[in-house]
Amino acid sequence: QVQLVESGGGLVQAGGSLRLSCEPSTIIFSFNTMGWYRQAPGKERELVATITNADVTNYAESVKGRFTISKDNAKNTVYLQMNSLKFDDTAVYYCNAQQRLGAMVTYWGQGTQVTVSS
Repeated sequence: QVQLVESGGGLVQAGGSLRLSCEPSTIIFSFNTMGWYRQAPGKERELVATITNADVTNYAESVKGRFTISKDNAKNTVYLQMNSLKFDDTAVYYCNAQQRLGAMVTYWGQGTQVTVSS
């Protein structure tokens, strides 16, 4: 079973920065897409950013220009650099990976809390 281990969450003031990391238990190249989703209290989980194995990225409109998703193949890690954080960015952030094994299989990390104080 593939595991996704997240780190880097915490408490930050509005306008500050955080970097989230996600390290899978298997090689990054085995995934078609990796990404970050978030879920705020009382809201549905939503896409934040994704990156394909061809390094094509996609961002939610609400984070464009502030967040950057990237991969370090040597470290087998996916990052989410979050700058100019806003109170509304407060949520649990989940790492996601999708792998085609015949059908597409989706994996989730355990989540890491990001709290932005206003």
